[in-house]
Amino acid sequence: MQADGKAADGGMLPDANGTDPNPGGKADGSKWERPRLTRKSLMKCCLVKWIIASTTQQGPDDSCDGEFELSMVRHQPEGLDQLQAQTQFTRKELQSLYRGFKNECPSGLVDEETFKTIYSQFFPQGDATTYAHFLFNAFDMDRNGSIRFEDFVIGLSVLLRGSVTEKLRWAFNLYDINKDGLITKEEMMSIMTSIYDMMGRYTLPSVRDDSPYEHVERFFQKMDRNRDGVVTIDEFIETCQKDENIMASMQLFENVI
Repeated sequence: MQADGKAADGGMLPDANGTDPNPGGKADGSKWERPRLTRKSLMKCCLVKWIIASTTQQGPDDSCDGEFELSMVRHQPEGLDQLQAQTQFTRKELQSLYRGFKNECPSGLVDEETFKTIYSQFFPQGDATTYAHFLFNAFDMDRNGSIRFEDFVIGLSVLLRGSVTEKLRWAFNLYDINKDGLITKEEMMSIMTSIYDMMGRYTLPSVRDDSPYEHVERFFQKMDRNRDGVVTIDEFIETCQKDENIMASMQLFENVI
């Protein structure tokens, strides 16, 4: 997946079992360095699996050899060249993603109910409704209740192939529910609780009822450096990049995109 001069995939966290897949990847005495994200890891992304499954069901489509097919679409996406410049996806990958997106969302727009359906399918053991709501709002850059293909694919590019800082900025935007540029304990608690609710009561290892609270308390103790009760984006990014334990604990977040 490195055609067209695109950079190799990169992830910032350990693999699913909590171990560092690149134990030799840390510089002496210092910051966490992101391990490589393999194609197998890429396919763990629920949104990618949703798109690829739709593309497979649709079958081959010769129209994808050229520009996007725009007829019968209410919202017409930007051209391939522009999206390729804005993301870390190759032209071929963008064509494949759009085929699946168009198949699932013929109007060219995806709504919140679709997100809820996607995550309820991938996490049937829990309640994904609230987390899907928060995640949808993070993708919905225009705040108009629908997600364009451009917003969708740009967000995926950051999450799957962005730099550590880009991923952290995206994560901050998710936690910042009211979009005021600050994260409160209540906001982080809402996100973490929604993730634990989605994972369900029967996950392994089992999740205790107080796990979200402990997670949030641990985060805030390290991130809220001036003890003003909120976390700024600078505090969030700086603390995460310097603290290996926080980066590892964010594995839960990355596993549910």
